[in-house]
Amino acid sequence: MTPRLFATFAGLTIVTAAAAQDIRGLEVCTAEKTMERRTSCLQSNLEFLQQALAKQARETQAKLNAAGQEAATQKAEIAALKAELAKLQRDLAELKKEKPGPK
Repeated sequence: MTPRLFATFAGLTIVTAAAAQDIRGLEVCTAEKTMERRTSCLQSNLEFLQQALAKQARETQAKLNAAGQEAATQKAEIAALKAELAKLQRDLAELKKEKPGPK
């Protein structure tokens, strides 16, 4: 599992470097001289990125849930409007039948 996380972090680091923008909360680990401190720095960055990713996933899921609820509400409203339209069309047809034609 650790190699997979490290690979994920490495991929994110490459993407970050390619984008040429800083991410708030990330530390520059290349400045660390000892392997222990560099590893600790990388683990700290990895934890930060995992938390940021989890937060983004929660926010995205909340937006999807809200959109789903809105869609369900709109579908119910459309169904009610269709039923009302059908009733009005029936009423109109009945009125046309009842109205005597000109003689």
